[in-house]
Amino acid sequence: MTDYGVGDEVIYPVPGFPIYESQIVANGAVPVPIYLRESRNFAFDPAELEAKIGPKTRLLILNTPQNPTGGILSHTDLDAIAEILIRHPQVWVYADEIYSRLAYDGPFDSIATRPGLLERTIISDGASKTWAMTGWRIGYTANRALAPVFTRWITNTDSCASQISQWAAVAAIEGPQDAADAMRASFLERRDLIVRLLNALPGVTCKTPGGAFYAWPNVTQACKMTGCADSEAFRKRLLHEAGVAVLADIHFGRRVPGDGQHIRFSYATSNEAIAEGVRRMDAFVRKNTKR
Repeated sequence: MTDYGVGDEVIYPVPGFPIYESQIVANGAVPVPIYLRESRNFAFDPAELEAKIGPKTRLLILNTPQNPTGGILSHTDLDAIAEILIRHPQVWVYADEIYSRLAYDGPFDSIATRPGLLERTIISDGASKTWAMTGWRIGYTANRALAPVFTRWITNTDSCASQISQWAAVAAIEGPQDAADAMRASFLERRDLIVRLLNALPGVTCKTPGGAFYAWPNVTQACKMTGCADSEAFRKRLLHEAGVAVLADIHFGRRVPGDGQHIRFSYATSNEAIAEGVRRMDAFVRKNTKR
């Protein structure tokens, strides 16, 4: 979608999967962040999108459900985004839908279902989340017009995914979905558990994520209570003093202005591990609170 070094712009979500920005830069384009705000349940304001689209804009990256927030772009959000994109036919959409089968509060919705947008939406998905096949390194990207370009690119970069991974993915996608459905149910149970436990901690608030398997609690007050300068300092101390591994917001792009400090939990683990991790975090905050 972009040419190297001519100033073509790509709008991408922040916080977001860090590879978005690094790939934009590696391919000689200009990264333009659009902020996912806590007050909007980690969606961006469509008016902000319209303001960021200019003559050099070539691509919009959408990720829903999202990493790292677990947020979802609602039907209303997607309708508003589609209305804007119809007015800017030069802008393509990269729809990262890797968590599409891990939406908890209603059926998954895609920007590609809006009139006129399927043709210029690049849909990307894979086997690593829904079927827990992370190590198989297998996924797919689809757009009818660009399929020959994708084929040429992959042939000259990756050559191809291994035959074993390809057949395994076919079996996962076309076979019985009982295990995937059971895993989704487990994730939903774990989501409710971790959100409840995090919201009981001093200095912590956590929105309920609509999908994926991440929680994105606001730890602004916990940082102040424990004398941590920011979420990164909080993360490091949590690791070294409490034995709890999380990621800080700065690992997913620049901080959203005015939104405070956040850390990311993954709840792709047992209920027991979740409860123990939050218990250790609780003990850390209480022990180190400045009186």
